[in-house]
Amino acid sequence: MTAPTPLILHANGLDFSCDECGSGDDIALLLHGFPEARISWRHQLPALAALGWRAVAPDLRGYGQSSRPRERSAYAIPHLVEDAAALFDALGARRRLLIGHDWGAAIAWAFAIGQARPLDGLVVMNVPHPNVFRRVLRTSWAQRRRSWYVALFQLPLLPEALLTAGGGRAVERAFTGMSRNPSAFPREVLDRYRANACEPGAMTAMLNYYRANVAGFLRDGPIKPIAVPTLMVWGEHDTALGLELTEGYDGLVEDFTLRRLPDASHWVQQDEPETVNAILADWLAAKGMAATDPESTP
Repeated sequence: MTAPTPLILHANGLDFSCDECGSGDDIALLLHGFPEARISWRHQLPALAALGWRAVAPDLRGYGQSSRPRERSAYAIPHLVEDAAALFDALGARRRLLIGHDWGAAIAWAFAIGQARPLDGLVVMNVPHPNVFRRVLRTSWAQRRRSWYVALFQLPLLPEALLTAGGGRAVERAFTGMSRNPSAFPREVLDRYRANACEPGAMTAMLNYYRANVAGFLRDGPIKPIAVPTLMVWGEHDTALGLELTEGYDGLVEDFTLRRLPDASHWVQQDEPETVNAILADWLAAKGMAATDPESTP
């Protein structure tokens, strides 16, 4: 399969460092989470290109070599959704497949709920629909305990100091300590995550995703059901988000498919890339979302 190539995209007034595989105007946009980077999609980009998609994974605003606004308010969900919409526009998308993990999945949910652009398909990994998250938080002390770190991240300065100490040791431990398959995180990948987190201003930007949005996630509001075919992939050994968050999607998503991976952690697409890629391929075929002119594979 074709290896990803780097590119810079200008969108929504910012520059985004991206990796891409494939070509054409059938665009699969892949959004990473915290404390990750575009490299978290290293296994999915060539697989999607082989299925005919031009697969593009950006470093989100504040991450890696992408633009890093300083204001906390710049990381509110509406701005992040605008980024994704503008990236689709910059790529000249004819068909749009939006894939997100962790914070990238939160952005993807908001994008689909607000219909920022027409989507052909939505894939979310290990983050629930916001209504489901609010419901479970109200009723589950277990989930409240799992989410303790969100309160910690609201503090000034201390989270930055803890996460960047020793050149980002805690960032590395977030992957190796939570993963069911630590060998899925080779040294060069872990070093990339650590280096990104320790760039000047980067950790504050990354934490601002939590600081700018925590109140909004707890606030109810009318939400129109999502009509876009939606796939949820969930690693069952997620220490931050419980399995109850995969339930209760009737009335929220009209065409909902759930695939649970019993031996994967929160880092599902990195823990079990071959399984996740097979799930994506099967679902895309079942939903008639195989793009035109697929790349040939060796």
